[in-house]
Amino acid sequence: MIKVGILGAGTMGSMHASCYSQIPDVKVVAIADKRRDIAQKVAEPLGAEVFEEAEELIEKAEVDIIDVCMPTPLHKEFVLKAARSGRHVFCEKPLALSVQDGEEMVEACKKAGVKFMVGHVLRYFHEYVAIKRQIDAGAIGRPAVIRSSRCTSQPIGWQDWYKRREMSGGVCLDLIIHDFDFLRWCFGEVERVFAKGAMYDREIPVDYALVTLRFKNGVIAHVEGSWAHSGFFTTFEAAGSEGLICFDSRTSSPFRIFVKTQAEGKAAVEVPESPVNVSPYFMEIDHFVGCVREDKEPEITGQDALEAIRMGIAALESIKTGKPVTL
Repeated sequence: MIKVGILGAGTMGSMHASCYSQIPDVKVVAIADKRRDIAQKVAEPLGAEVFEEAEELIEKAEVDIIDVCMPTPLHKEFVLKAARSGRHVFCEKPLALSVQDGEEMVEACKKAGVKFMVGHVLRYFHEYVAIKRQIDAGAIGRPAVIRSSRCTSQPIGWQDWYKRREMSGGVCLDLIIHDFDFLRWCFGEVERVFAKGAMYDREIPVDYALVTLRFKNGVIAHVEGSWAHSGFFTTFEAAGSEGLICFDSRTSSPFRIFVKTQAEGKAAVEVPESPVNVSPYFMEIDHFVGCVREDKEPEITGQDALEAIRMGIAALESIKTGKPVTL
């Protein structure tokens, strides 16, 4: 039996608890949150013990995995404490608010010899898995230009922490960090970042960024992130030498591939069948548990999460200075 302790009983903590409960021979035995009533709602159906202090859970609970689902400014402190206690660590994205903090977290987990994975869940969303599969299979030839957007209303969290740029990092570190990781997974390392944005302050609740990434292989990606929309949607376009992949979450057939035909050079349209509806959050948690059981390294490494942070920090620096940033 693998025993799990979860730090944070908010939206993601509750989601993760549900995922663990569906995996055989895994039990959430402890949940920590300063809001005891919130923690109890998550803990009671699972028969888990409630702690108001995360430190107390780490010190007293008999767990194999500690899952950090706390506001981003607390990630470093509790990943370090969990790793130094000898527990395997799953941490929600983003890894940290600075590259230096992220490096310390990755190094601490390596030194402790524990498994460490960060929740870049986009890699488990069916549409994005299909996009990468088609790109890798050469469906659009040589990739050249990518457009990606992730737009929603401003999130709500504990004590409005999302609205405080120094706590969340705004859209560059909290929202389109998903896209940074996915794009690097698809196209490799980034060499230069340029960004423009309308950054949030206490009077104007808008946070918007448009980021251009130049990859070492020559691919150029334009990534748009916004907390200024009334509803949530994502889009993705990948143009290559032989075709185009289009994804738009707002359409009835969200995923399409346009491929040049040899005969006429016109576009053909392919609409893949919808995959079985398995939660991507379940898949990432199930994968991490499997890594702990089988002593394997996670598909998403601490270094992967660190590189996504490096891209996000570069975007923030570019917005501030008006200049491109070389990585």
